[in-house]
Amino acid sequence: MNHLIAHFRDADCGKEPQPLWQHLYNVSQISGSTAEKIGIEKAGEVIGLLHDLGKASKEFQNYIKSAEGFIDPDNDEFIDTKAKKGKVDHSSAGAQIAFQILSTKGPKEKLVGQFLSICIASHHSGLINCLDPNGNNRFKDRMNKPEENTHTIESFSCLSKVEQKIIIDKLNNEYITTQLINKLNNLQEKNDSQDTLVFKYGLLIRFLFSCLIDADRLDTANFEMPNSIKMRNYGQYHSWDVLVQRLDKKIREFEQKQNINIVDITRTEISQACFDFSNKPKGIYQLTVPTGGGKTLASLRFALNHAAHHNMDRIFFVIPYTSIIDQNAEEIRRILEEKDKNGNYLDQVILEHHSNLTPEKESKKQSLLAENWDAPIVFTTQVQFLETLFGSGTRNARRMHQLANSIIIFDEIQTIPVRCVHIFNIALRFLIHGCGSTAVLCTATQPLLDQVDPRSRSLDIEPNQQIIKNENELYKRLKRVIVYDRRKIGGWNEEETADLAIREMQEMGSTLVVVNTRKSARLLFQKIFDKGISNIFHLSTNMCAAHRLNVLNRIKGFLDCDQPIICVSTQLIEAGVDIDFGSVIRYLAGMDSITQAAGRCNRNGKREFGNVWIINPENENLERLWDIRIGADNAIRVLDEYKNNPKAFDEDPLGLKIMRRFYEYYFYSRKDEMKYNFGKKSIVGRNDDLFNLLALNRVSTEEYERINHSAPDTLLRQSFHTATEAFRTIDSAGQGVIVPYGDEGNRIITDLCGSFESRYQYQLLRKAQRYSVNLFPNEFKQMAKNNAIVETRKDSGIFYLDEQYYSELFGWSTETENQMNLYIF
Repeated sequence: MNHLIAHFRDADCGKEPQPLWQHLYNVSQISGSTAEKIGIEKAGEVIGLLHDLGKASKEFQNYIKSAEGFIDPDNDEFIDTKAKKGKVDHSSAGAQIAFQILSTKGPKEKLVGQFLSICIASHHSGLINCLDPNGNNRFKDRMNKPEENTHTIESFSCLSKVEQKIIIDKLNNEYITTQLINKLNNLQEKNDSQDTLVFKYGLLIRFLFSCLIDADRLDTANFEMPNSIKMRNYGQYHSWDVLVQRLDKKIREFEQKQNINIVDITRTEISQACFDFSNKPKGIYQLTVPTGGGKTLASLRFALNHAAHHNMDRIFFVIPYTSIIDQNAEEIRRILEEKDKNGNYLDQVILEHHSNLTPEKESKKQSLLAENWDAPIVFTTQVQFLETLFGSGTRNARRMHQLANSIIIFDEIQTIPVRCVHIFNIALRFLIHGCGSTAVLCTATQPLLDQVDPRSRSLDIEPNQQIIKNENELYKRLKRVIVYDRRKIGGWNEEETADLAIREMQEMGSTLVVVNTRKSARLLFQKIFDKGISNIFHLSTNMCAAHRLNVLNRIKGFLDCDQPIICVSTQLIEAGVDIDFGSVIRYLAGMDSITQAAGRCNRNGKREFGNVWIINPENENLERLWDIRIGADNAIRVLDEYKNNPKAFDEDPLGLKIMRRFYEYYFYSRKDEMKYNFGKKSIVGRNDDLFNLLALNRVSTEEYERINHSAPDTLLRQSFHTATEAFRTIDSAGQGVIVPYGDEGNRIITDLCGSFESRYQYQLLRKAQRYSVNLFPNEFKQMAKNNAIVETRKDSGIFYLDEQYYSELFGWSTETENQMNLYIF
């Protein structure tokens, strides 16, 4: 079969082909090895062997040879590749073979056949619909697609007899059914309803799909760009014991530090508790620690030792804001990665992944450079984590299998979007019970994820799953602020807020003001600056990661020298950022946000008490910020209750009791939103929800039955494609744009605009993560209209910002820097 071609690559001798069977075999081996992590390696092998079977057809062979210039345009076999792009179906053949053979054996085999066929048929488009929202059986349509379009029989007949036998034997191997059915049975938990169980079936399909996509991309990259092999780790990392030793060395240095106070002592105790807990079985645990309790390094200590104890693959830190990734990743990198004599890191222990620099519709070379989380410790955002589980296309799903046999640390778990609670909870249960992972939910303000209604969609968390046993005592010991609830009728205007910030700076040495919108941050910054305060800083997500980190370091420099300073920031600073102000002013928001902002006040216990002010700004427009608006409404309710009866809350307006009361109100008021609702104007076209589309898909099933007067004859009925498109539409991660911040940002842009060298491109895109911002579709469209966004190379799909639209003060803006400076000077 060596005359059949999968891909071409550029070589010194011209175009060098990759034999199709070699590609199928390689992908089968990689996919099977990956799927073996959860005990379904036979399924992984089969889908790898069948995924590109349709490339054996004469139509596809003529297509690929025409594209590479091997067939003359005047030849009858020539195919106009531009006209035919994306229209030569090579994914249906393998899917049809798998389903035809297995579906005739029995109901279990038919279910397994549907699993395999969905993965194979989807490997270029993203997961396909079984039923679409209108009740059409798209899976059946695909399995019945005619031979003239799929070339299934033709493609299979092009294989050698030996190759045909290998495929048939693998499909007839009873272990492929046994392994997959056993895995499905093991997914069932005591509180599962039928819909939650079927939802987990869908996640297992996505996991298997992930194994195939990553294997396909890796083998293609290894062939087309051999240099990329050297840049990947392929799961070969330092032993956990080496990293444990490096962390232990840092801990010993800290314990020997002089002049430690009660905060330092408490942090040490928390760290020790995490170490003591690390030999527990795999599972889900909560780390509830007051703000400033040192949970980042404490959770790392748990994770490293837990990974060593259970021989786990990697550790994930899932962070709500990129600002925390900047700081925490660098802190851990300094501890775990060694440097050469020039100060450059030698190891590849830490991977930061928090931007969408490569588009979903990637060119061939760009798709091969996409990250697949190949590092022992990965820092990523909630958005990227959720997109990996529920996002559209193949790029997002590719990374999912890396979550198996891993430890997933959720920093500031309270920031999980309310509309994602049901799908998040069940996905987490799938990763723990189905993939052998461990999850740690970290925060000072634990949301009630174990009290979700219905019970089948909640987490199961018992008291023995709490890493810290004496939470109330910890909160009392780490009480470091006095809270002033200064809400008033009519609210605070910018003049009053600016005066309060300046007065607090003069009395307490430094002030942090946390506002709810980027517009408020700009306006308040301007007001304070106009009052003659020069030591003032601004922070928002309009600034790239490297920019924010530099500003934070400058702020810390002022604070360390006890110089008076004011910082105006959006909420990105309030969770996990290790910074210590004398006073904090928080615009009214949810109690979780208020408590997290308070954690930036007197964080290290340098003074007896710091000041925390809660104020309500006048004329604040939160119309599009529903989470903040509802949070603020429920905060008003519990703050009023506290005023009337402080003793009922242990006289602590930021304590565990008031936080639990807040979440009882907050979750109850939003219980109907937790299943990720859609409206009639969504792409679903009706009132429905993401959970339903990815589970029993009742409305679509009813529509099918109305049309066909019978039930669908397959168990899996999910609208995978529609659900992932709807998820992306509502909760988009945005478009990554590289910004010209500093010498390094400009250098990256210049290099990306230069000649394409794959080995440099891969490294440049990783560096560019820290010099990028995410723009929502409407923002990207407006900036493009202003000619403020430029593509690095034609059709590269990688964009950078014109330097006129990036300011040292505020980051990117719809206005040029000269216009912005007019406001300041």
